[in-house]
Amino acid sequence: MIDVLYGAAWALARPFAALAPGTGKLGRALRGRFGAAAVLSAWSRSHRTSAPLVWFHAASVGEGRQAEAVLARVRALRPDWQIACTHASASAERLARSLPADVAGYLPADTPRDVALALDALRPAALVFAATDLWPVLIAAAARRGVGLGLVSGTLAPTSSRRGALAKRLLRPAYQALDRVGAIDQPDADGLAALGVARERLAITGDTRHDSAAARAAALDRAAPHLRALAAPGPPIVVAGSTWDADEAVMHDALPRLWPATPIRLVVAPHEPTEPRLREIEAFAGPANLDPRVVRLSALEAAARGGPPAPWDVCVVDRVGVLADLYALAHVAFVGGGFHRKGLHSVIEPAALGIPVLFGPEWRSSRDARLLLDAGAARAVENGIELARAIGGWLASDSAHASAGRAARAVVEKGLGAAERSAQLVIELVETSGLRA
Repeated sequence: MIDVLYGAAWALARPFAALAPGTGKLGRALRGRFGAAAVLSAWSRSHRTSAPLVWFHAASVGEGRQAEAVLARVRALRPDWQIACTHASASAERLARSLPADVAGYLPADTPRDVALALDALRPAALVFAATDLWPVLIAAAARRGVGLGLVSGTLAPTSSRRGALAKRLLRPAYQALDRVGAIDQPDADGLAALGVARERLAITGDTRHDSAAARAAALDRAAPHLRALAAPGPPIVVAGSTWDADEAVMHDALPRLWPATPIRLVVAPHEPTEPRLREIEAFAGPANLDPRVVRLSALEAAARGGPPAPWDVCVVDRVGVLADLYALAHVAFVGGGFHRKGLHSVIEPAALGIPVLFGPEWRSSRDARLLLDAGAARAVENGIELARAIGGWLASDSAHASAGRAARAVVEKGLGAAERSAQLVIELVETSGLRA
């Protein structure tokens, strides 16, 4: 019955995709998925060779970061292989295009027809998922063809919906079909085994997101235009990254408690920088009686091209793709998503740069948040009063700030090596697979 309902949901989604708003994330994702098989088929006709192909799938940006380091390592170790990379979320479009894959785009809809067309086109030797995003129809079809099935940075948060009864019934055959699984840690391995992964196919390989974050931090270009634009002298910078309106409301409450006794400059990078959201942030970016200089990042960049960086108090980031770099300018990072139940965003990006991290109370689904809290590199706050107190405390004590920054970087460094272990898992999966392209 669950399989029938699942198929019916996809059947209903197909006509909805054509009617969904053109620029909305849901509409873009649905159209991308229902058009993905044709895109992969077109690529295959011109570019698919006889070399083994590894198909990586990562649902959104967070999972994409986990796949990134593994994909790059496989590319370096097996340069003659081909690589495909797919995603399910519109948020991951830009990241997917930046990865060293031969073809990147949306994951085909999880229907027998779309899946068969995609498998015919790619002829993968292995299909490797990142973190959590398994698709039952795709996995069943790939298994029947002898495709090696893997999972890297496998995780199962205590709050995951995949622990629910309906999800277990739908996904258990998919977990049972996996040939090789690299779990982040032992609790994740135990959780995945409970969902159906065979114990003998499980290994603890770590979280590849640490490798990705460390690599980006090491490759940071501090002369990049978006960093140079913010380089005017001034008070310490707090970067509020991947924020939602609930996070911004708390930041708004904290600002008058900091200014002017503890002057800061604030960079706000909303998770969805749509024009309405940008205007909302600009409207309450600072206490009116302090008359802060509020400016968008694009305007600062334009001004810096013609001369020295302009002074500013609040910078609203009006595009995606630069947040990981902007954390390099921060004295303190405030990571969004912790004031609602949709999930805390990546706290490992600022940690890799040695930046102390703050976030809201909804952090328990984030392993990285727990690691940073345990190390004294982060603090969870409940409201604007606590946020102002935490920022002010770190800025008032150079030793406390430096200690928290060192602890943050140490958490990332301790996690390094997961990408290498995961890449070896993928290579073994391909080389022992029953299918050769």
